Amino acid sequence: MRKPLNRDTLQTLHHPASEPLSRPSYARANLIPGVVHLGLGAFHRAHQAMVFDTLMQRGDRRWGVLGVAMHSTQVADDLATQDGLYSVQINDYKGRTWAVVGSVLHTCVTAREREKVVAALASPATRWVTLTVTEKGYGPELADLLVEGFAARRAADAGAITVASCDNLNDNGRKLQALCVDHAQQVDDSLAEWIHTRCFFPNSMVDRIVPAATTERLHEAAEALGVTDRCALGTEGFWEWVIENHFADPSDAAVLAGVGVKVVTEVHPFEQAKLCMLNGSHSALACIGAVMGLTTISDCVAKPNIRAYVHALITKEIMLGLARPHIADYRDALIARFANPTLKHSVHQIATDNSLKIPQRWPPSIKAQLSRGGEVDHLALAAAAWMRYCLGEDEQGKAYVLKDPNSAELQATALLHRHDACAAVKAFLGMHAIWGNELPNDAIWTSRVTHWLQRVQAIGLGQAIAELSGS
Repeated sequence: MRKPLNRDTLQTLHHPASEPLSRPSYARANLIPGVVHLGLGAFHRAHQAMVFDTLMQRGDRRWGVLGVAMHSTQVADDLATQDGLYSVQINDYKGRTWAVVGSVLHTCVTAREREKVVAALASPATRWVTLTVTEKGYGPELADLLVEGFAARRAADAGAITVASCDNLNDNGRKLQALCVDHAQQVDDSLAEWIHTRCFFPNSMVDRIVPAATTERLHEAAEALGVTDRCALGTEGFWEWVIENHFADPSDAAVLAGVGVKVVTEVHPFEQAKLCMLNGSHSALACIGAVMGLTTISDCVAKPNIRAYVHALITKEIMLGLARPHIADYRDALIARFANPTLKHSVHQIATDNSLKIPQRWPPSIKAQLSRGGEVDHLALAAAAWMRYCLGEDEQGKAYVLKDPNSAELQATALLHRHDACAAVKAFLGMHAIWGNELPNDAIWTSRVTHWLQRVQAIGLGQAIAELSGS
């Protein structure tokens, strides 16, 4: 029976000669967290926590993390039994490497240990709060927690703090700031003013493909490292963190830039490119893959017609008008990342909560194209694929579960109109929470979605994609 990964087994790890391993070189036992992270999921642990680990490897011990799960206890408790240590398998064109990450010093769960979280937010040692809580919008529960913590921080005279939203939301720092200030005003105007002046909320954009942890990944970690790691993750070599130069400690800009973070005056061009190009095409591929019975994104991109489709989707309809620097290089890197077969990124994982994600990912590109008189056929086919996806069964008749808060309405609509594209499009586009108020009344958009849903119903999604690609 293998021993668990923890501080006692850290130095005994073995690994294949062809798969290099990095591990913390710094003593962790007496470190005090300088970062409170809310949302202890896979993405944070394979992204920001690894950036902080790099800083700590370089001798800056201020970036240790208190990892806070909001409700679920499993990851927090599993990490606690491993002294916060976990492994990340990194796969890219150069091969496979492993990293054991040591920046997560302690964990807790807000629903179980709220006082501990509030105390950490109030601690003078805490310099940063980071969040990967949701891409569906912030709510009162989060505001309650942060404002309580900031009130305690003000009472303790613990100083200014950087609060960095890393959630997949446009203008995320300003949205979080407005939430906290507005909530504080309901309690104490002077607290609201303190938050406004002493809490710094930079906008940021984070990018890395991090599939959900699987049993297979845990087995691979055990085989490679010789220990049991219940928190093992896999990811790609690519990562990007773009953050606005707006920090409580201005010297943090140079510190972060020194380890590869892009510190900029304006995040929006990067943010829009990621939301529309990566997330938008990801959602399209996820719907296509699910309907066609494909398992992963790399399975989709391995098919020449689908690869040509997603390249054209981005090039002809999404990236026009976006202002990210070197945008064609970013597109090419995206498609190469999608094709990485080692990530095993499930189409159904990406398709989760589609009705909440699509409003951010597709309508901006659709409206921009319509306003300039450009084509929208690739976006229309994506919308048709989503409508077909809502049936809850692939083209081979295999059922799957729609993981969406509106799943009952979506599936009922798809089933009711499964043979009537005109009625289906009218019903789906009538969901204004998804499409807004303009697109349902746009004759060109409606006609192109209807056309492609008719073709999908008549000849199947794969053939419709080939027809659009002219192959």
